[in-house]
Amino acid sequence: MIVATTVILSLLATANAGCDNGCSGHGSCSCGVECGCICYDNWGMGLAHDTGDCSDRICPFELAWVDAPLENGLRHRYAECAGRGICNRGTGECECFEGYEGKGCQRTTCPNDCSGHGTCEYIEDMVYAAVEYDYRHMEYLQDPLSFTYYGWDAKKTRGCVCDPEYADVDCSKRMCPYGNDVQDRRENLLEDIRYQTQRIRFTADSAGNPANLLSQTGNTFALTFKTQLNETFTTIPIVFDATDILGMADAMEAALLNLPNGVIDGVHIHTGVDDSTTPTELVVNVTFTGDSNQGRQHLLTVEDYKCDAGCFPKLTGIHVEPMTGNNTETYLADMNSFECGRRGKCDYNTGLCECFEGFTGPACGTCTSLI
Repeated sequence: MIVATTVILSLLATANAGCDNGCSGHGSCSCGVECGCICYDNWGMGLAHDTGDCSDRICPFELAWVDAPLENGLRHRYAECAGRGICNRGTGECECFEGYEGKGCQRTTCPNDCSGHGTCEYIEDMVYAAVEYDYRHMEYLQDPLSFTYYGWDAKKTRGCVCDPEYADVDCSKRMCPYGNDVQDRRENLLEDIRYQTQRIRFTADSAGNPANLLSQTGNTFALTFKTQLNETFTTIPIVFDATDILGMADAMEAALLNLPNGVIDGVHIHTGVDDSTTPTELVVNVTFTGDSNQGRQHLLTVEDYKCDAGCFPKLTGIHVEPMTGNNTETYLADMNSFECGRRGKCDYNTGLCECFEGFTGPACGTCTSLI
């Protein structure tokens, strides 16, 4: 018995002796025609990850940022550290090159970490346009929209989405006020100044009972205004009243003028219905007349959803015909909207305009000398 045990141990020792360094404790030794290590997961040796003595760790693999194509043109195969870092064979972690981070250096960093004034977003999550009506004119929607992105780098490439009042690729610059260029001359000075007018339509649900807007009287909605500096402000609840459209216009004016920071300092609202007895469509024309809203403004967003307990502003919501919610720009403004009114330079550290000689005001919209 002792002889048999000695023989077995001798055979095992001989087998392990056939595997380099006994597979370093990270693999099993297999001896057939020849002896060699079968490494455990994430262990190997060298750049080629051959079995060897299983003494090196293997780092995570991710889609390669750049690689040579195969004969069929296939690119972006899996590569250790995505080809954007060096594998630390002792720890099994990638030491990513500057501009890359994450497991296997799988994603880009954002410039200067968005300077603390923005969020770092994947390319597939970035939205286009500024407000809902820049996308389409079919529904009262509040969610920002994007296209479905099928690129190979959907979850790899990232960029900054800046907070309000900040801009540039790294969100490092403080935005300055926008205003009209006071040196810009209208084509016909004999005509009255035209201000931007936006037209909001409320259309009754044809399947409603009754199928007119009277059923929505007493319900509440709100309006959201987005400034040129990307600040977003939502009004207090506004009562929908198809029986008193003049009172509803006054309420909408007051709600917009009471937004904080004077973001809307002049507005006129005109309302009209198609039938005063059983109205099925109510049209609201919103004209911006204030100095803070010169030129083209972002289209107002109608908050028509129910916003109940714990939600602000608290709304009952209004129900209109599906796929009809709309706001369009019906009159273009004679005035324009430029950074510092095109009559000054923006100090991107302070967000204040440094007006050229002869001009003053937040957006350099006041002329102080005769020309």
